[in-house]
Amino acid sequence: MKSEIKSILIIKPSSLGDVVHTLAAVAAIREANPKAEITWVINLEWTTLLRGNPDVDHVHIFPRGEFRGLSAPRSLLPWLKKTKTLRPDVAFDFQGLLRSALIGRVSKPKEFWGMSDGREGSRLFYHLVAKVDRRAHAVDRYLKLAEAFGAPIPEQLRFPLPTGDPLPRFDPYPPFVLLHPFARGPRKSLSNSVIEEFCHAFDPIRVVIVGKTSRKLSVPDNCVNLTNQTSLLQLIWLIRTARFTISVDSGPMHIAAAVTTQLLSIHTWSDPRRVGPYNAGAWIWKNGRLLRVEDLPEAGRLKKGRAFAVGDVAPVVDLVRSFWEHPAITEKVAG
Repeated sequence: MKSEIKSILIIKPSSLGDVVHTLAAVAAIREANPKAEITWVINLEWTTLLRGNPDVDHVHIFPRGEFRGLSAPRSLLPWLKKTKTLRPDVAFDFQGLLRSALIGRVSKPKEFWGMSDGREGSRLFYHLVAKVDRRAHAVDRYLKLAEAFGAPIPEQLRFPLPTGDPLPRFDPYPPFVLLHPFARGPRKSLSNSVIEEFCHAFDPIRVVIVGKTSRKLSVPDNCVNLTNQTSLLQLIWLIRTARFTISVDSGPMHIAAAVTTQLLSIHTWSDPRRVGPYNAGAWIWKNGRLLRVEDLPEAGRLKKGRAFAVGDVAPVVDLVRSFWEHPAITEKVAG
């Protein structure tokens, strides 16, 4: 019989969407080990995602930015020394890279679990490997790791996220559409002309634009430009407060998918079955088609993606306007 597990280490330093995807697996691990102390290795910039999380007792900051340049040894050596003192009963590598595998081994766990699709030789460092489908959605892959460890996966998943922080001098009324048009991946972001068309097409409905960008936007009076002006917690609050969120394939989209079905995710070249909203009631735009996540084909290749054009705005606006004309209680995802 296995001895009681007293300490667990979760290794998932980044990125925004990936941390959100891991929440449900960690929640399952917590429910299977209610008395264990759970520590999460995470990049400093994403620690606020774990604020108030009942499944995480401690965070172990991975200051990746400090481990570069000539001063790296001065920062790295004390961090390694502290990491060696963790000594968890069990460590889970949800990142699946050489860096995360090394973090796990440095922490000196009694058991070290990883996934079969780990890259960069990371699998060589694991004691135990969970078989996962590398083509599956990240949430399903991470749940398989938790399940292989023996954690039952509940029918209703939990994605515990903070309530967020209200913005000063921002009135949540009248109801608004939140538009997140920017992503780091090439060809994912919406063009300025598409953003402007969204504003004009929604008028007089208020549109709040968020995200990080170096672009200059010119928008009409019904649009509020909050680009480069919100913290992560303020962004979460806006997502929770919005009547509907429209987002490109990005981290903020995955936050929205974790808390509401009132979401449309725009996918140009990415496959929504693998990287789209993990929320059956959310909506997808792909190749000019609008459909719910639950209606996506489970198998087969999707047609090669194309950019989202000005002409694609009108059907999206018609869909979103229906939530104003026929308001319903927003179905919330547990957590």
